[in-house]
Amino acid sequence: MTMTLDTPSGVTTENVEKSYRWRWPALFVILTGSVMELLDMTVTSIAGPVMRSSLGGGTAMIQWLGVAYTLAMVSGLLTGGRLGDIFGRKRMFLIGAIGFVGGSLFCAVAVNPEMIITARVVQGLFGAAMVPQGLGMMKEMFSGKELQSAFGMFGPVMGLAAVGGPILAGWLVDADLFGTGWRMIFLINLPIGALAVLAAIKFLPESRPGGSLTLDIPGALLATTGALLIVFPLVQGREYGWPLWTFAMMAAAVVVFGVFAWFEKRKSRRGGDPLVEPSLFRKRSFLAGMATGTIYFAAFSGFGLVFTLYLQFGLGFSPLKAGLTGVPMSLGMIVGMGLVQAVRKHGRKVLHTGALIMTAGVVALLLLLGPETGPWQIAPALLVIGIGSGLIMGPYFEIALSGVEPSEAGSASGALTSLQQVGGALGLALLGTVFFDAGPADPTGAAQRTFWVVAVMVMLTFAVGFLLPKRIRDVESAG
Repeated sequence: MTMTLDTPSGVTTENVEKSYRWRWPALFVILTGSVMELLDMTVTSIAGPVMRSSLGGGTAMIQWLGVAYTLAMVSGLLTGGRLGDIFGRKRMFLIGAIGFVGGSLFCAVAVNPEMIITARVVQGLFGAAMVPQGLGMMKEMFSGKELQSAFGMFGPVMGLAAVGGPILAGWLVDADLFGTGWRMIFLINLPIGALAVLAAIKFLPESRPGGSLTLDIPGALLATTGALLIVFPLVQGREYGWPLWTFAMMAAAVVVFGVFAWFEKRKSRRGGDPLVEPSLFRKRSFLAGMATGTIYFAAFSGFGLVFTLYLQFGLGFSPLKAGLTGVPMSLGMIVGMGLVQAVRKHGRKVLHTGALIMTAGVVALLLLLGPETGPWQIAPALLVIGIGSGLIMGPYFEIALSGVEPSEAGSASGALTSLQQVGGALGLALLGTVFFDAGPADPTGAAQRTFWVVAVMVMLTFAVGFLLPKRIRDVESAG
């Protein structure tokens, strides 16, 4: 799930009551949209091999199924929340939900790799318009303890979606309902999305647009271009034999990000509304948070892709069996994130502990892999990986935001949320390439090599984490 943690000020909500009558049904609508988006972020990891067999294309196509969606989410998230502030959150939620359903239908009728990848971009862009609106509407509808309760519902619901998504995808592919095969993982969004749209029209609150805000379209284009210049050569370089232009593209990404930083600083000086407050780049703790998040989310996303691919290519598991095999890791994440609430006061020590636990689980898993490996043999290692991951992810955003001022919180949280997606795309590209580069002859060796890289990345998360603030500071009360 992707959700901005804060939104820019400026939207007026005079026509929304503090105790909005339909607030709980509206929360259900918001949760439905977020669950729909989360499920479609994960389903192609399970269905990717079957989709490739059906549509053709090289192994890079499996990576692009996730990367295209994630990059589109990145570019959309940079402006999605701001569009809600300008034009109204309910309106943007409806546009996003309708477009997401249309993108799902586009995916379901795809007949070649180019079409399915384009459809995934459409899904990602409209998902980015839909999801960021939820937090702003929740702040309008709830207050006090009710707001805490509303936020508290996200963890369990998203946890269930994380557990159920791969299982549902595997079952739908294996069941081949009405002869649709993998296409049903997208077709199922049509009735769910239609009900969400109808419920949104009825229950979501209206909010008056804040006309004083403006979009930073050049900034969004620069940031997206920089990310694409890194990800594209990582995904396609192996199939093209790593020509010189792949390295030139990655070098150009550094230049583009430098131009982005200059442009944002210039825009801020002129009184504009930059995507990212330039003052954040002068804070060591925030830069450390960006580095930590990029490395961790790259390791986590890439591990998930390679693990499910190995189960199907290396061990011959069906999509459903592969989805069920990953359940211990999802359950471990729920446990880890639950533990965070009890140890939150220890700040970055929680994240460090999670990194050590996750590394131990990854190393144990790669040592257990073999041609005859079964689900129950690796379940304990997966549970440990999940617990460690939950202990990292649970406090990450709070720790990374602890060094920023209240006036910077909205920009900082938006940047970190977008960076989560960038890290995920990098992980899918980098670790997918490491796995496929070993060739199909030795899938176990390829998986072991990739998981060693994952272990190193998680330990880098541990090392960079020492630059983070020691304690979690409440940004709202900071001064």
